Amino acid sequence: MKPGRNRDELCYPFIYETSYLCDFEVATDELCGHIGAVLSLLSTDMADIAADLDRLQPLAFHVNGSLRGRLAVEEADIAWLQTRLNHYREEVRDRIDGFVLPRGQQPVPHLHLARSAAKKAVRLMVRIEQEGREVPMVLPRLCNMMCNFFFVLTLVINQRRGADETPFISKSYG
Repeated sequence: MKPGRNRDELCYPFIYETSYLCDFEVATDELCGHIGAVLSLLSTDMADIAADLDRLQPLAFHVNGSLRGRLAVEEADIAWLQTRLNHYREEVRDRIDGFVLPRGQQPVPHLHLARSAAKKAVRLMVRIEQEGREVPMVLPRLCNMMCNFFFVLTLVINQRRGADETPFISKSYG
């Protein structure tokens, strides 16, 4: 496939590439969109979460461009997110004890989708490295931490609203 001359028929300059790099960029674009959706759905009593997501959302786009362009994620970004993750974990320390079904009132479902998008980005970085491109470890580390952060935020929001998680008991794993 090759793009035609009509720029309106091309959504992204690299969309017809066959490497995993373009898939990674699409996945991190999706991740950024999910974070934006969560921000638009947060109630005003969740200002702390909104402030953290407002800072985190641009990092998703910085991850996006860090393989094709210059590395735009730093250890300081991971350190900040670790601090915020620890803060929210402390808030829900009695709720974290196993797998739960991804349920809840908005924006909880979007946080679960953001969590999945972060996982997709990590998996695609594995493939990109397998194709021979160097992937700085700061990128998958940040995406893995984002995944955990989004999950903890689902617990925080549900707890603040007085909603319980629905535990998931696997029949596949003992």
